[in-house]
Amino acid sequence: MSYPHLLSQTEFYLSSSAAANLPDDVGLEVAMAGRSNAGKSSALNVLCTKKALARTSKTPGRTQLINFFRVNEDACLVDLPGYGFAKAPLKQQQKWIKLLEHYYSTRKALSGTVLVMDIRHPLRDADYSMLEWCVFNRCDIHILLNKCDKLGRNQANQQLFAVRKELSEVAEIGVSVQLFSALTKVGLDEAAEKICHWLDLTPKKAPE
Repeated sequence: MSYPHLLSQTEFYLSSSAAANLPDDVGLEVAMAGRSNAGKSSALNVLCTKKALARTSKTPGRTQLINFFRVNEDACLVDLPGYGFAKAPLKQQQKWIKLLEHYYSTRKALSGTVLVMDIRHPLRDADYSMLEWCVFNRCDIHILLNKCDKLGRNQANQQLFAVRKELSEVAEIGVSVQLFSALTKVGLDEAAEKICHWLDLTPKKAPE
């Protein structure tokens, strides 16, 4: 059984717009974060082998709530509001920030964050703000350099090396980086394995 297959039963659970509406803080959760134009929803859909689990749009910033997707009774994927490019009033963006700060500072079920970046524009200021939240709250991070299909292999590997080098001085928490493409599924197994590890999901061994 492959790691993406372990996520294939994932279904929408609920949406939260305020701290009071968050579900019970039990089990294990992996958060999906990223700039509004990084392809986060598409990455989530591919990782769960479903075309329309998370809503995607040509207009960045569609994810305006914290959306919980249940993998099983003890594990959830959590789609966080896109940041950095969302076309929303300042008051609404401030509300999202407050909700995210509450989520990261209080959520005991959170075991890791998948941070999706456009490989052509990685490590923007908003990405660093997200990284700082994770560092402050001691939450491990796995970065997907998404849309690697937009670059040649050598150029993509150069970007991967450059991002790893820039993050090499980030201490105190685990930070890993990989190439990914929601379109061509490059890096799918690697990313799904990381998520399944955080959610304590393991493939069943084939009978001998």
